[in-house]
Amino acid sequence: MNKAEGGNAYIQKEYYLSPKRPLTDVEKELIWKKPISHKVSEEELRICKEVKRNWAREEMKIANILLEGDAGSGKTQLAKALSADFGLPYTKVTCFSDMDKSDIIGAILPVISDEHLHRMDARDQKVLKALYESDGFQSAQTILMEALQMTENQATSHLKDLMKKVSSDLKEDAVEYRFYPSEIVSAYEHGYLLEIQEPTVIRDAAVLMALNSALELDGSINLPTKVIHRHPDFIAVLTTNRDYHGSKPLNEALRDRVQHVEKMDLPSKEVMIERAIAKTLFSKQEVLSVLADCIIILDQTARANAIKGVAGMRSYLYWIDAVAAGIPAKNAMYHKVIYKMTTDEEEIRLLEEALCGHGMLEQLEEVETVVKKQQ
Repeated sequence: MNKAEGGNAYIQKEYYLSPKRPLTDVEKELIWKKPISHKVSEEELRICKEVKRNWAREEMKIANILLEGDAGSGKTQLAKALSADFGLPYTKVTCFSDMDKSDIIGAILPVISDEHLHRMDARDQKVLKALYESDGFQSAQTILMEALQMTENQATSHLKDLMKKVSSDLKEDAVEYRFYPSEIVSAYEHGYLLEIQEPTVIRDAAVLMALNSALELDGSINLPTKVIHRHPDFIAVLTTNRDYHGSKPLNEALRDRVQHVEKMDLPSKEVMIERAIAKTLFSKQEVLSVLADCIIILDQTARANAIKGVAGMRSYLYWIDAVAAGIPAKNAMYHKVIYKMTTDEEEIRLLEEALCGHGMLEQLEEVETVVKKQQ
């Protein structure tokens, strides 16, 4: 058994970067806990070794990592696993096309009087009270997500609307202003592992410049209240999808700040089956093997024919789950895999022909027989 196959027991705490660093209870809760189903991959082990090897070498330190690959290839799972491996709190930010500098830095809100606060609608009152009562540890976005049960993007949009409303309508009533850092600033200042999802979608040059500056190993961020310097434990993990055509490349300056890159592809068939057993608890090898072969063929066919959709691990797992529940394998394949890739008739025909050419449709019928016997 190699070390990657040894699983969590082997890698636990061996790659902690600052084992003597004191963490608050809140920070300890932010360190990702690996589920029993997690399997240490070659990519994870390679990154851990490289980061640990160079951690004390200031000019050769590896603290910016790029994971580039197809949807469902395990990028976010790997980023979270690195949080557990390095002993660092995990947080993330999802980029979007209209990001501006306030999304990088944070928000400044005036603290208004109780009289004006009570005249606001209930949702805004709830958010402002949560912000005022916070200790500044959490980002404003996180506070909104928790207070209003919002998604990350909804919280970002709502915060911007609230900033405009409070600043324009109630400015004259403010007795003080308070700065609420973004998730990026919190991670940067306190030394967390920050996953930056899909930085390729950012359009604003000023946002890209701010990120470029921050990702320098000796970088800093200019806040309205102070200048913060990069915490020595801060690690940025950029995760981005690799599309087949028409994709926007990662900004060259941002890419140049990266010290280690992993090309995330569909795992080998053996690894696919191993992960599937751990996550679905379905262990019929002959069934798992046929379904894995289909996923691999569909993935290869999509690449060869510039079909934008992806046949990946997520589709494989949900397909297995459906088959294990008694749904015919061929029927489930369309709803769990093919229609996720495309609903274009011509592209579906190409995928079907590829499966037929490898005799996979007949094997799927045999799978149904095997599953029925087992039930």
